[in-house]
Amino acid sequence: MCLALPVRVVEIRDGDMAVVDLGGVRKEISLALVDGVSAGDFVILHVGYALTRLDPAEAERTLATFAAAGLAEPASA
Repeated sequence: MCLALPVRVVEIRDGDMAVVDLGGVRKEISLALVDGVSAGDFVILHVGYALTRLDPAEAERTLATFAAAGLAEPASA
């Protein structure tokens, strides 16, 4: 089973790297597979790599569903 999560990019770093946040948990990930990502964007994260940018409204709906199921904290902007 694979799991990919919507996460918000909070910092762009050198070398196609970024820091993302999901419910207060921050992690450095690779942006090597996705072009044009900026701080504030949502991306789909899988095994340390951003796979694609995600529409902010869709990301918020998904995170709200996770929160309602008790799987994550409610999203904050």
